[in-house]
Amino acid sequence: MAPSTPGPASSSSGRLPHAFTTPGSASFVDFLSSYAPQLLPADRPTVDVQAPHGTTIVALTFDGGVVMAGDRRATMGSMIASREIEKVFPADEYSAVGIAGTAGLAVELVRLFQLELEHYEKIEGSLLSLDGKANRLATMIRGHLGLAMQGLAVVPLFGGFDLDRRLGRIFSYDVTGGRYEEHDHHAVGSGSVFARGSLKKLWRPGLDAAAGVRVAVEALVDAADDDSATGGPDHTRRIWPVVATVTASGYLRVPDDELAAVATQVEQERRRTHESRGGAR
Repeated sequence: MAPSTPGPASSSSGRLPHAFTTPGSASFVDFLSSYAPQLLPADRPTVDVQAPHGTTIVALTFDGGVVMAGDRRATMGSMIASREIEKVFPADEYSAVGIAGTAGLAVELVRLFQLELEHYEKIEGSLLSLDGKANRLATMIRGHLGLAMQGLAVVPLFGGFDLDRRLGRIFSYDVTGGRYEEHDHHAVGSGSVFARGSLKKLWRPGLDAAAGVRVAVEALVDAADDDSATGGPDHTRRIWPVVATVTASGYLRVPDDELAAVATQVEQERRRTHESRGGAR
């Protein structure tokens, strides 16, 4: 069987194609667009299919950074497609991205975004500013508009620690690539309307990281209580939300044992409240 070629400009000499040795943009997406555009998700043909969708993502600022959290459920129509999908990822050392929408395309977009930031750092020898990262993600989302018009939308939530301003910041997007900076807290996904209501009541200035994690978990519990597509903490299967903090020390995923303790505290407090209102009768 003849060996496959890496791209349209490759040669049979064994040498790298000229595209790999020609100076150009520090953007990996721009390079791939010119060298092998068929490898970009937005340039692939699609058909009308049902695909797993992931929700819900919440993010909030605290004194020294941001917390981002996502539930673990993916749905496909009325079915639960997965109970353990992960929707929050490190974009780089000082930022995180959460995904809502078509799960497969969203995960692929995150991987491409991670590679984009890594490529820029290697080419330029420095990190992009947080605004620069947010803008790059907006451009990538805009490139998926054709898929979004077919019902395969990806709407991420981006946050990180701004090394210049020394604080946490949150950015939301629409399917056209519109970028909006959010203040204090935000949520996306099918359970976002319930999560936002919870965040408005629970968030306060001066939270520390532990309190921020508690607020994020409570917001997801509230979303799961009213939205069938959002999965709450699963004590039976030991499945907990993915929660991460981003501070001056970098991206840190909160361990499952800590989340189990927080989820247990939330459940116990709500049970006591329910019983005090006569719910146990």
